[in-house]
Amino acid sequence: MADLENGLFSGANPRNNAADPSISHRFLTAIVKGEPNHWAIRGGNAQTGNLSTFYNGARPNAAGYNPMKKEGAIILGIGGDNSISGAGTFYEGVMTSGYPSDATENAVQANIVAAGYSTSGTSGGPTVGSNISLRATTACCTTRYISHAGAAVSMQVVTAASSATDKANASFTVRAGLANAACVSFESRNTPGSYLRHQNYQLYLNAGNGTALFAADATFCPQPGRNGQGNSFASSNFPDRLIRHYNNSVYIAGNGGSNAWDSATAWTDDVSWAVAPAWA
Repeated sequence: MADLENGLFSGANPRNNAADPSISHRFLTAIVKGEPNHWAIRGGNAQTGNLSTFYNGARPNAAGYNPMKKEGAIILGIGGDNSISGAGTFYEGVMTSGYPSDATENAVQANIVAAGYSTSGTSGGPTVGSNISLRATTACCTTRYISHAGAAVSMQVVTAASSATDKANASFTVRAGLANAACVSFESRNTPGSYLRHQNYQLYLNAGNGTALFAADATFCPQPGRNGQGNSFASSNFPDRLIRHYNNSVYIAGNGGSNAWDSATAWTDDVSWAVAPAWA
């Protein structure tokens, strides 16, 4: 929503617009633009992907907004009342004159993504070049790891007593993201050149084919674990979907939705992964 001084607006009326989705990214690009009787809100993941338009229509009907009246000052990064009710870190901003086109803003977003915003330390995700295994943190499943058998990807119990094959199937090398070097891709240790990628929301292990679609499907952006443990990994091209285990299969899943694997039950646990040393 946009803070227009006398209220928060996500459309022509104050407060929440139920038609607008809620977005949550570690780094967020936010754009508000207006002209006579017209304004728009756009936003997206500042680490990857494109901008979405969340409102594009008439200005608010409240007094002072149509026509728009200005009060002599504009402040970037804090509320107009200088309160502490907002939370977050404001990195940089810009004001422009006129009403920029979506194409112009899309070009700005591409430049922001190229800048490679990222966190430091363990919350930034596994180190590129490291060999890892990804273990579930959900209480039911802390001995289960993401594993593959050929192209099929599932959750498998792996222990010190497991076979060499089972250990190798659950081991991956972290590569710079094929579609975004600020993110990561997971290359199989025992099938070099093959990566975890999503297709129809489910994860598979497939050989890289050099296409932009494969690169995007095989790129995941680390976040601090949603349940406070380890890391969560957002899909590069579906940034509101995170790698999740569900019924021993592995998907990219949203928090609530029409698919069974989008169930809100245990979502924060199921999308949080302990990054462990590789079994092989």
